[in-house]
Amino acid sequence: MAGTDPALVAEMRAAAAALADALDPDSRARLATTLDDPAYREWTYLPGPRDGAILADMTEPQRDLALALLDTGCSATSRHSARAVIDLDIVRRQLGGGNPQPGDDRFWWRVIGDPARDDAWAWRVNGHHLAIHVTVVGDDITVTPSFFGSEPATVLSGPRQGLRVLTAEEDLARDLLATLDADQQAIAVTSDEAPDDILTRNDPVADDSVIARGIARADLRPDQQERLAALVQHYFGRTPDAAARDAWDRATRAGLDEIRFAWAGGLERGQRHYYSVLGPTFLLEYDNTQDDANHIHSVWRDLREDFGGDLLAAHYNASAH
Repeated sequence: MAGTDPALVAEMRAAAAALADALDPDSRARLATTLDDPAYREWTYLPGPRDGAILADMTEPQRDLALALLDTGCSATSRHSARAVIDLDIVRRQLGGGNPQPGDDRFWWRVIGDPARDDAWAWRVNGHHLAIHVTVVGDDITVTPSFFGSEPATVLSGPRQGLRVLTAEEDLARDLLATLDADQQAIAVTSDEAPDDILTRNDPVADDSVIARGIARADLRPDQQERLAALVQHYFGRTPDAAARDAWDRATRAGLDEIRFAWAGGLERGQRHYYSVLGPTFLLEYDNTQDDANHIHSVWRDLREDFGGDLLAAHYNASAH
């Protein structure tokens, strides 16, 4: 199953078509590919070039159309976070000694398939610390992998001093951690050392066997279960309402008591730390370990629907039949 929203899919189709129509022929060729492209499931959150049409080369009207497509894959809240990640990359490069100018944004847009004609198609936005993947089949959508990062996590100097882009990702997890008693913490905190990065990295298929199991929801008090739900729903809530509801419904049907929370690293703010939330249908990972614990990675992986997963499989089976 996937989120179903005919009006949103129509908006996505129109936004993707409007962007393609506005680009020059070379940029339009870079924007487009097909679902059988071997690179369809290749992605990364590291700096460096990607396939697609780059935001830095777009005119202001083209940029507006590209960001309008981005907005359709986000919730009302997360579209601001996504744009803030894009803006923060300029700050990061300036703090690193470079001299990037506003508009020199190294983020790439890709439309996979033909939204005007194909029943199954996809689109993505990918660059340093931002990866949004949307797959569309009919009126159904999937929205993972979904990666948001922030470098720095907190801007420590300059005109943007004090800016935090990804606040709830840390604060909601700490709210839960702070309520654990000693026995619960002994289960939930799986290591005194945090890993240097999320453990599944940018693997095309998330391998949940590498994730520590931590403490199960069934072993939490009701108030703690509410905090865990708030954390999970925050990640799901990065996406349009239909996809967020579907993700929570599938997690509920698979068994909320099977969801497990694990923490690694220091317990105090400013110390290197990592956490995961693993359920039968999904995986969340977060780390803040690099650059003296001022560099966030956070990802939501769907264990069945990444890059369309079962949704595309069902489509292909039905088409073959």
